[in-house]
Amino acid sequence: MNEMEKIFAESKTIAVVGLSSNPARPSYSVARYLQSQGYKIIPVNPNEKEILGEICYPDLVSIPQAVDCVDIFRRSEEVTPIVEQAIKIKAKVVWMQEGIINEDAAKKATDAGLTVVMDKCMYKEHCKCKPNL
Repeated sequence: MNEMEKIFAESKTIAVVGLSSNPARPSYSVARYLQSQGYKIIPVNPNEKEILGEICYPDLVSIPQAVDCVDIFRRSEEVTPIVEQAIKIKAKVVWMQEGIINEDAAKKATDAGLTVVMDKCMYKEHCKCKPNL
């Protein structure tokens, strides 16, 4: 099992930071897809109450349950505080979506023992792994 397969096999609960309630946004379609594949999605967006039938939280530290993976849909320069919260809640994986690159935040997460995926789409990577899962 490669690292991507391991992430998908072991990440049952995924907090999606920056999840939009707008179905036209990539965050919505990726989260909806992951939800359809059996993952528990936890929306993180301070401007929403509920997305995809799930209660929305203003930040990671407000989530009352364990989170395996933090999927980030925010600008690269906004990633560091999210990573700090991911470390605080003891997430196992920090996933920065396609186009999101923050080397300092990635190093901080890696140094804290988290697996980091950067500049990759969770939907596309899951589709590549799916036959092997």
